[in-house]
Amino acid sequence: MRLHQPGPLTTDRLRPDELAEPVAGAGQLTVRVGACGVCRTDLQIASGDLAARRLPITLGHQAVGRVVDIGPDVTGWNVGDRIGAYWLAHACGHCRFCRTERENLCVEAEFTGWDRDGGFAEYLSVEATIAVPVPDGMTDLQTAPLLCGGVIGYRALRRAHVAPGQRVGLFGFGASALCAIQVARHWGCEVYVCTRSPDERQRARELGAVWTGGYDDPCPVPLDAAVTFAPVGWVVTRALAALDRGAIVAVNAIHLDEIPAFDYADLWWERSIASVANVTRADAREFLTLAAEIPIQTSVDAFALEDANAALMALETGRVRGAAVLAINA
Repeated sequence: MRLHQPGPLTTDRLRPDELAEPVAGAGQLTVRVGACGVCRTDLQIASGDLAARRLPITLGHQAVGRVVDIGPDVTGWNVGDRIGAYWLAHACGHCRFCRTERENLCVEAEFTGWDRDGGFAEYLSVEATIAVPVPDGMTDLQTAPLLCGGVIGYRALRRAHVAPGQRVGLFGFGASALCAIQVARHWGCEVYVCTRSPDERQRARELGAVWTGGYDDPCPVPLDAAVTFAPVGWVVTRALAALDRGAIVAVNAIHLDEIPAFDYADLWWERSIASVANVTRADAREFLTLAAEIPIQTSVDAFALEDANAALMALETGRVRGAAVLAINA
């Protein structure tokens, strides 16, 4: 299901195209896709909110599948292995960021479903050094939404320097926060959730939040760390005002409208705002291992591949309770 021209979402914004099955080149794997998550970033690229880098393009950066072909110079993988492909598709390996295990900041990075064809397809080409193994016991449908929202939520917790036992605020409560709260609770943190949706507040309480409220409700305690998931800047200022001294709010968004002016007193006492940019291979490996250990529970709304437009529209209108996932060869 390919995007030829961004614009308002319609039933034919993505169109079915017949392409040749990819042949694994040097350093590559060809993967038969079992399932692929549908992310808000896919929605933003399809609608034009996030400028497309290549057209036509196959969206989807949360793909799970099995290796069917292995290219030259590949070691450590076998036909039949189950792998996960995520937002990072390529890193150069030699820039100052790659040399310090920060390939998420690579100056030549390419991204799945943005620079390279993604997982809204029956087959996918993946760099062998980027792919991550999927633990046994996790189905394709369960794993797919973990490969973006889950991994980036995990990195956001790390960027906010969340430590076991802390008071952690989550502002916004979509698919990524659903994973983040389970990690934070596994670490023994007290979790405080702000979201405008009563249904999301109820879901947060079911997952162990000690307090929930709306964005205008004052948090009952100073927070040791916070993560914002809503793609609007004023939520960042709400989270910042709720922080204790020396705490960090991590902004989990690839696209954000402007952050409005705020009182410097909310930033003083060494509070910080940190952005979260992409993920590393270590993030993906660590999180999938942790997800199997906890285990992370995912709520999935499954769609057929040919219904990818319906999945995007359901996401846009808030009709997806957990995560939208395309069941392709699952």
